[in-house]
Amino acid sequence: MRVLHELRALARSRGFRLLLAIRLTSQSGDGLFAVGLATLFIFSPQGLDTAGAVAGALAALLLPFTVIGPWAGVLLDRWRRRQVLVVGNLVRVGLGAAIVVLMLTRGVGTAVLVLALVAVSVNRFLLAGLSAALPRVVEASMLTTANSVTPSLGSLASGAGGAIGLLLGWLLPSGMVQDVAAVGLAAGAFGAAALVASRFGADEIGPAGHGETMPLVRELRRVGRGLVAGARYVHARGTPGRALLVMSAHRLLYGVTLIASLLMSRNLFTDPGSEGGLAVFSSVLLASGAGFAGAVVLTPLLSPRLGGVHRWIVCCLVVAASSQALLWWQVELWVLLVAVALLGLTAQGAKIAVDTIVHRDTSDTFRGRAFTLYDALYNAGFVVAAVAASVALPDTGASATVFALLTAGYLGCALWYGTRAHRPVVVPDPPAATG
Repeated sequence: MRVLHELRALARSRGFRLLLAIRLTSQSGDGLFAVGLATLFIFSPQGLDTAGAVAGALAALLLPFTVIGPWAGVLLDRWRRRQVLVVGNLVRVGLGAAIVVLMLTRGVGTAVLVLALVAVSVNRFLLAGLSAALPRVVEASMLTTANSVTPSLGSLASGAGGAIGLLLGWLLPSGMVQDVAAVGLAAGAFGAAALVASRFGADEIGPAGHGETMPLVRELRRVGRGLVAGARYVHARGTPGRALLVMSAHRLLYGVTLIASLLMSRNLFTDPGSEGGLAVFSSVLLASGAGFAGAVVLTPLLSPRLGGVHRWIVCCLVVAASSQALLWWQVELWVLLVAVALLGLTAQGAKIAVDTIVHRDTSDTFRGRAFTLYDALYNAGFVVAAVAASVALPDTGASATVFALLTAGYLGCALWYGTRAHRPVVVPDPPAATG
């Protein structure tokens, strides 16, 4: 079987194993970090309890990288990616340690939130670097399978980290102690990721060239020109540009459902502010994780049978629409769990396909910029979703009108994407030095 053959080949690749190990250790730390922040800022009696407050906090976590992130893509195409992965994870170790010290000495305040914002921004930069490095260690013919395995296992690792964070809540005294433990263990995971990344050779995972140092103003101008060149390239190329747009739209719609699920977990299915809200939301995340795991298996199996990754994206959008139709029909906990499982399957399945398109149809000269633009659009979709959710959702998170609009939104995206060309346009590849 082709998929099993490719999985065995990937397992034999030292470079792929190292990239996967970095992703798994780093994202397990992300899960621990997220649980610590969630219990501090949302699932506590004094936590955020309205749609506007929850949506605003989630938007604030993603807004920094949304604004700054596109500039980072040019740096990923100029800096050694190995150093980005080592230094970036070490920076997160320092941020985690600083948060722990602040929590123990001054409690939770603005400084903790600011450091959390920085840590999340660094995380998105690292994920873009991992994605840009993948084609340097994997043959082009195996990118679909590799893209099925790496982000999906990373999401599962994040879920496992979150589960460990929840376990700490049962084993340790409630309150600050479990949150400090979760953030401290996350910092340890980030340190392990940095150690694994140091095993790569200096230029082993690219980029093809990295520029000389220059005055700051000149460098900023060059970054700006590189960003514009990268955006023009993916637009002119056609398929990567359209894939990025449809994924950001998917993220927007997905983000509204995620915020609604969080609010329902906190304010509808349990007493507001009780510890039961986190348990309910954990079951929501587990159902979504099951959908993610299903995407790992189904995407490489079904996308070739459907005619390729483009048609698989259309299929995912249609199934996503059905998940929202379920919530439009009825809001019960079991319905929510089924809906988020379907949505997790389609979100991850579409992301695997989009990753493959961007990898396959983007030259290495622009790949770092393409994936950082990808992350920025991905996050921008969620920021817009947070704004929409703050206006449209009630504090309980349940709105038949919103779920009907989400259903229509997914179907509209499927129609738009399904009627577009699925072959890339031939675009001359300018020298790397231009960006």
